[in-house]
Amino acid sequence: MSELIVRRLLIDLETPLPRHWCAGDAFRTAFFNALSMSFPVGEQFFIDSVRIGLKALPADLQDQYKAEVQGFVGQEATHRRVHGLFNKHLETQGLVNDWAPRAEKNMRLLAGTNPLHALAITAANEHFTAILAEWMLSNHDLLDSSEPRLKTMWLWHCAEESEHKNTAFDVYTALGGSHEWRIKWFRRITFVFLTDTLRQTVNNLYHDGTLWKWSTWKSAASYLFGQRGLLRQTYKPWREYLRTDFHPSQQASDLSARWLSDNSRTYTAVGSAA
Repeated sequence: MSELIVRRLLIDLETPLPRHWCAGDAFRTAFFNALSMSFPVGEQFFIDSVRIGLKALPADLQDQYKAEVQGFVGQEATHRRVHGLFNKHLETQGLVNDWAPRAEKNMRLLAGTNPLHALAITAANEHFTAILAEWMLSNHDLLDSSEPRLKTMWLWHCAEESEHKNTAFDVYTALGGSHEWRIKWFRRITFVFLTDTLRQTVNNLYHDGTLWKWSTWKSAASYLFGQRGLLRQTYKPWREYLRTDFHPSQQASDLSARWLSDNSRTYTAVGSAA
């Protein structure tokens, strides 16, 4: 079992942010803004799914997973709060969050269903965030010219996502979740996640007035499909989830521990429970 420490990030999220905070790049800024817009709603769904899944386990397994789930909940609740503060700045810049209401509507459809469905969805999303986190930690220099506060925020979030990537998967498995349903939900969530990310990124660029600029599309092509492109480098770890013997711990997370160790002055530990 993993010991998950809840950390309070020591950065200023009250001071207004530059419009193109990600190295002055409109596409990259719009892309990360889109991801952040989904986090408060998404993180709450993940928290609820893992809590409900834990309660559905036999008493002995509840005891086994309780501490890790508390740490998971604490970390995700902190991510939700931090990105909520960040998202308020996006609202003042005139950006419109269409993703969150759409996600909330879809999530309500799962109310009262078998908790394995929500856990499978959470495990799929946690895999996406884990491989995105590993990519960002491996290519952290791509954020070097960005607003320093936000570089810290994103890499801290990445480090913790990598750290707790096993939790939802393990609770799903302990509750008797099958490989078949894990993969069914994974394929569905892959489509939903990619299309929602694209839709919100385009929405952000439209409201930013940079959607039809050549520099925007050039940046998108490079950032997603270039030599170190996000989609190019994450396809293989994405595909590994389809294996019957897959477990998130099989994918390296040493960069997470290294970042947390090297940047301990940027946060303070507040415990292992929400």
